[in-house]
Amino acid sequence: MLSLLHNLFAWAPLGVPAFAVVFTFVVFFHELGHFLMARAFGVSIETFSIGFGTEVFGRTDKKGTRWKVSWLPLGGYVKFLGDENVTSTTPDLERIEQLKTEERSGVLFFKPLYQRALVAAAGPLANFVFAFVVYVVLLTSYGAKAISTYVGDVQPHSPAAAAGIKPGDKITAVDGQPVRLFYGELQETLQSGKGKTLTLSIERGGKPITLRVTPGWIDNTDVYGAHIRTPGIGINHAEETAENTVFIPVALIRAPLVAAVQCWRIVDLSLTGLWRMVSHQADASQIGGPIAMAQMAKSAASHGLYDLISLIAFISVSIGLINLFPIPLLDGGHLLYYGCEAVLGRPLGERAQDVGFRLGLALVLGLMIFATWNDLVR
Repeated sequence: MLSLLHNLFAWAPLGVPAFAVVFTFVVFFHELGHFLMARAFGVSIETFSIGFGTEVFGRTDKKGTRWKVSWLPLGGYVKFLGDENVTSTTPDLERIEQLKTEERSGVLFFKPLYQRALVAAAGPLANFVFAFVVYVVLLTSYGAKAISTYVGDVQPHSPAAAAGIKPGDKITAVDGQPVRLFYGELQETLQSGKGKTLTLSIERGGKPITLRVTPGWIDNTDVYGAHIRTPGIGINHAEETAENTVFIPVALIRAPLVAAVQCWRIVDLSLTGLWRMVSHQADASQIGGPIAMAQMAKSAASHGLYDLISLIAFISVSIGLINLFPIPLLDGGHLLYYGCEAVLGRPLGERAQDVGFRLGLALVLGLMIFATWNDLVR
């Protein structure tokens, strides 16, 4: 217990503020998507809140919307006129009946189905657009960040260990071909050279040396934590530092494509990881909660502004994707209800929606508890 408390307080001074900055940006743009789409369709909006619970501070705009920050920073919401609660899942029929005829035109419940669906989808869409813009700005301002070819860990009894490669070595060329990047150049070259003896040009302590190594099969783990065997020599890259970082220039005309690919990679990795967990091909202990996110934020902040902004984009894509899952309480649950309404020709009954909401709430809370437990165990 003392060790746990020590670890929590160790990252708290930087981790908590960094986490607050990251999460606030992501939540703000998510809710802003809902807000702007609703305003475009003439929906009256009562509240725009970052966080839940008691208001810390806020202001009311000219259209009567209360913009506020609440004390529990675990998300946010936009509450429309006529909503029964902040989840916007069911209308408050008693209150709607008391509204004047001209006021009812601003109730989301009375809007056409396609408009309600677009309002629900606008939050996740805003997350994707926000992340895309952030990546474009980073790529055009700094370039694409990559890891250089400094060696970190060397696996015992591996081809690298047998060849005499040591942590701290910088591999500058393979068979005379210069390499600058650990991923995309060095790793792929070593993997493709399985069974063939390669000549490595290395800088060690400022002096050039030459070593020969024969790649073989290496026991490893993939990004999902599953055990795999891959061709290679048994090295990992060194810890990320200013010296071990390379920024690759990206032309302005190519930046949007590279940014879109980056967003898609996050979606692909997330969905593949989820499928592997469901099919028992990966360990569910990888799921992280708020403590893991705070640790990531602390690590990103300690590495500089580039990493912190990049983390904001990464989490924005992740939050957008999660909210599209067809779980009542999430935006995807709203879209599921609207899909049922389109098929049936009428909204689902109040009882069905209430049961769905309770199941969705139980699932979301269960996942949060499970993720937090994983954080504490780690």
